[in-house]
Amino acid sequence: MYNISRCFLSDKISGISTADVVVFHHSELQKGLSSLPLHIPRPVSQHWVWLSLEPPIHHANLTPYNGFFNWTMSFRRDADISIPYGKTVQGMFKSDYAASQNRSCLISWVVSRYFSTQARAAVYQSLKKHVPIEVYGLWSKRPLSDKRLLPTIRRCLFYLAFENSVATDYISEKLWKNAFQAGAVPVVLGPSRATYDTLAPPHSFIHVQDFQGTAELAAYLRSLAANREAYEAYLQWHQTHTIQTYTDWRERLCQICVRYSQLPPHKVYHDLESWVNR
Repeated sequence: MYNISRCFLSDKISGISTADVVVFHHSELQKGLSSLPLHIPRPVSQHWVWLSLEPPIHHANLTPYNGFFNWTMSFRRDADISIPYGKTVQGMFKSDYAASQNRSCLISWVVSRYFSTQARAAVYQSLKKHVPIEVYGLWSKRPLSDKRLLPTIRRCLFYLAFENSVATDYISEKLWKNAFQAGAVPVVLGPSRATYDTLAPPHSFIHVQDFQGTAELAAYLRSLAANREAYEAYLQWHQTHTIQTYTDWRERLCQICVRYSQLPPHKVYHDLESWVNR
């Protein structure tokens, strides 16, 4: 399906004893939906992979898993198998990227898991005092179906691509899908500007940390909204770059086969928690 040869993917427990690689999704381990098959003899050449697409705040005590895993699979760039939510690719993106007219709202935000202790909550509560923000998602009791998600965001000039946790390399679908695919300019809150500069298209986002406060940020957004040329400068990247997103677990898991020959054969994570939290 993805032009990846010599890769056989199975979710059948009966195949564990003969598999070259066994992948464990941390969320399922943590919730007790799966467990390490310590009762099944493990071939000496078999490699175990710890997989998570969540930031460290969602990981409970990892000490019980020390010494079992050979490779990590994560959005992190330093993971053994890196599977980001999206990536920037050079190449023409054929779309009406400069169409800033007919946008009926200034800023939108889609959020489901909202907690007052999150950094993004404080920024939102302060920012909304200065500019109108249309909020959707389970938290606002205005859920959007997949079909309505991008068309709704597309009506707005800006989108708040605020991550629920600030962590190394954690840039989720909020940027890659919600903002970029909808054609809105993202206002980002997450890793450092340097990280976004490295991973996102050039001049494609506005970072919260570049401003002294939300009043200054709001003033800048209003100024862009009033200046079509300045606003559309944030969309020029569509002429030279495109965005690739990963949504299918099969495609993600098959990246192990792509990387297999380059992975360290004798690696063991004796302190998994230390790697996850750095």
